[in-house]
Amino acid sequence: MDEQAFAALAQPGIRGLRAYDPGLDLVALRRAAGAGGLVELGSNENGLGPSPAARAALIACLDSLHRYPDPLGGDLKRALAAHHGLGVERFLLGNGSHELLMMLAQVFAGPGLEVLASRYGFAVYALAAQAAGATLRLAEPNPAGHAMPRGHDLVALAAAVGPATRLVYLANPNNPTGTWFPTADLAAFLARIPADVLVVVDEAYLEYVTDPYLVSAAGLLDRHPNLVVTRTFSKAYALAGLRVGYLMAAPGLVAVMERVRESFNVNGPGLAACEAALGDAPHLARVRRENAGEREALADALQARELAVAPSQTNFLLVDFGREAGPVEAGLVARGVVPRPMGGYGLATCLRLTVGSRDENRRLLQALDEVLA
Repeated sequence: MDEQAFAALAQPGIRGLRAYDPGLDLVALRRAAGAGGLVELGSNENGLGPSPAARAALIACLDSLHRYPDPLGGDLKRALAAHHGLGVERFLLGNGSHELLMMLAQVFAGPGLEVLASRYGFAVYALAAQAAGATLRLAEPNPAGHAMPRGHDLVALAAAVGPATRLVYLANPNNPTGTWFPTADLAAFLARIPADVLVVVDEAYLEYVTDPYLVSAAGLLDRHPNLVVTRTFSKAYALAGLRVGYLMAAPGLVAVMERVRESFNVNGPGLAACEAALGDAPHLARVRRENAGEREALADALQARELAVAPSQTNFLLVDFGREAGPVEAGLVARGVVPRPMGGYGLATCLRLTVGSRDENRRLLQALDEVLA
């Protein structure tokens, strides 16, 4: 039997589903790059690396790899509870926040129900809706000329909520645009949403935020039991290889999701390293400080080349070349610089560029000048 034959046996929502696209084959590109190495700016990874405390905690686990991890993730949950000032019963751990975003649709959406997101929201929201057999509804984003072009239009999103809407996915800041909205605007949005519609705020990049008007939505949980906040250790904490995320929500919602959580879904080294990383505030402060400086410098350099750069509170920039970006991408890859193509998001004139180190950004700009010339 071929793929088409097996697809016919799958659930209706799976048949038309396309697998998540991780971008270029980085493993093959690394092998071909040789001594010079790649400048990997396509996955929004933290090039500074994880906290030394996280490394030490991971190494300390190596002698117990034959043991199953704590199925409850108790120590990490308690550390998270202390960090956020919330009860332990509000936390659910996941194999990255990706797993949790998929689980939310699995548990609360389905045939006959709708999932709502912004047109340029994170690609996983559409995958989650379709895999659950739900209908995906997209609200139009902020228009060109807006202070946050292509960002979430919360008024349009609220207006799109209907009787069949069960889940609303928001990313703040948003991937792939880098745009954001103030927490006060989110509070006003939540006040307009019915209590039986779950609002999921994806805060994967929140640690990079420097705008004082954007703080975690976790502070709104007590007022809005239908609010869910997801976070990850993959970005600012630089533990992408360990795949650990978490959500914060009403205890009753967490209890329902625990029914479908895979046993031992977070590995032992991941639990230990994330707990240690959470306790290393100076390292995170350094990450935030260096990213903010390089983000501003890179944005200025790109704008000096007359390229349109979206505002960003993340560790990446969305750059619009005003023409098909495929040749620019190919030229950069040929020079050992890997960006993230945006055609899958309907942004064929754009590339997403991770904010790298000063040397990586220098190599990016040098390669870009050669390509644009």
